[in-house]
Amino acid sequence: MTDFTFKLNELISQPKTVNDAVALLMHILTDDQKNEIAALQEDDLIDLHFGLGLAIRNAFGLHDIGSKLLAYCGTKHPDDAAGVIIKKLWEQLQVVDENTN
Repeated sequence: MTDFTFKLNELISQPKTVNDAVALLMHILTDDQKNEIAALQEDDLIDLHFGLGLAIRNAFGLHDIGSKLLAYCGTKHPDDAAGVIIKKLWEQLQVVDENTN
């Protein structure tokens, strides 16, 4: 997969909600990347932890004290918050995939 950190660091502002984060990811990711994520089984989303997950944690400021997005995710750990965002992204991609078939 692509180096997501570079692409996500191009963002002007950090998202404050999961939906904002997913919207930004939907804008940034290529169709091939979206298809690759959509093709994963839910149990395999953990495979994105060190690629997309790392980029999300770093670019979206999930390690920052007082991160609104971290709080919005309902967890205290950046890894878990990135997982929440990835799962929501995957769920949205499932809906998009169903609508195109």
